[in-house]
Amino acid sequence: MVEAVLIDLFSLTANLQSNIQGLLHNTLEAIEKCSSIHAPFVYVMCCQRQGSERKGEQESLLPALRGFQSLKRRLEVVCAQTTAAALYTVKQRLDEKDLSIIKIILPTLRKDLMKVYIDHLFTAVYQFEFEDLQVAPDSESLQISEHQHEGQMLPSQDMALIQSEIQMYLESLPSLNGEVTILRSSLIPDDIFLHGFTTRTGGISYIPTLSSCNLFSSSKRRDPQIVVKENLRRLANAAGFNPEAFHRVKVDHANAVCIMGKTEPNDYDGIVTDQKGVTLAAPGADCIPVLFADPVRRACGAAHSGWKGTLLGVSMATVNAMVSEYGCNMKDILVVLGPSVGPCCYRLPHESAKEFHRIDPKCVRLFDSANPYIDIRRATRILLERGGILPENIQDDSITDQNQNITFCTACHPDKFYSHFRDGTNFGTQIGFISIKD
Repeated sequence: MVEAVLIDLFSLTANLQSNIQGLLHNTLEAIEKCSSIHAPFVYVMCCQRQGSERKGEQESLLPALRGFQSLKRRLEVVCAQTTAAALYTVKQRLDEKDLSIIKIILPTLRKDLMKVYIDHLFTAVYQFEFEDLQVAPDSESLQISEHQHEGQMLPSQDMALIQSEIQMYLESLPSLNGEVTILRSSLIPDDIFLHGFTTRTGGISYIPTLSSCNLFSSSKRRDPQIVVKENLRRLANAAGFNPEAFHRVKVDHANAVCIMGKTEPNDYDGIVTDQKGVTLAAPGADCIPVLFADPVRRACGAAHSGWKGTLLGVSMATVNAMVSEYGCNMKDILVVLGPSVGPCCYRLPHESAKEFHRIDPKCVRLFDSANPYIDIRRATRILLERGGILPENIQDDSITDQNQNITFCTACHPDKFYSHFRDGTNFGTQIGFISIKD
């Protein structure tokens, strides 16, 4: 069942106001007749001309809006100077109400154009269907290039223009919940390495569980890749790295490691390099983002260590890759564990807890319960020390000086961090990142 209807009047020129009013009235009448049981939310998207005010644009459509009592509280006119701005505003309204099934009523010649905007601004969470808006055949009524026809691929230059329009709009948006905040470890020398762990402030993601500096997009979440790209651009500006030379692990919850410059595996949870200016990153939203630095051989790495990856030894696999590829000495490698779910909050089924109990009984609390509490950080430290990393070269929540602690529990600090465990399926993601300075 359609949850929302978007009527796209954006391409209709201002000198056709009477025609627009007639079109809108007829369209709303059809929606009302078809929706007697469940009235959908209706958004009318139109162009705000330079110099005009939103109120004036809306008032020009009032004659067509009168009389639709069943839609009155569910009807909104969205005026903006670009399609990107108007559609992004509509997306915010949809997300506020958790709506996903949308019908778009639009001129036939706008359909392929609209699909490109949707591909950039929405994810697979949303379902769209299209219906033609019956527009009189008037070449002056549409701001669309003459060579464009429905069903044809848009020229690459038009695709690029749309992406540029969206990017420019997103860049113009204010940061939410403060500025970008980065946590840094005192263990990693900042004269050699650029590194940090992100928090959730300073981006443009507006959905509560993703707000505001979400750094991961997937088909199951409502933040599109282009928004995550803008968040990353803002992070890169604040941190001082090049977002075009940014490499994030391809999470598989296992222990494969990618060597920068060699054939890239399909999936991997660790990544290492000795190239300057290349930023490596690992995500975390309860799982541990782990950073590795060797100031002697000038090599670094990042790993994503959830409970499965921890048991599979992804951190030591990353260390071993640095040793074998770059000649690192185990005793020179520094390891920092970033914000992640702590033993105060994290529980696993008893069968999985057994594996952590085998590493060390201290990794499990209330072992005899159905869902014991698990300390994946302690397990990671133990496995690293057994592998040859010096205890003093590991920074985690066991640090004596709590002013130096950056391994916070993500579930306990909703103001600072995202947490899958706490927030559910539409959760945001922070990262740990590291690069070798030029």
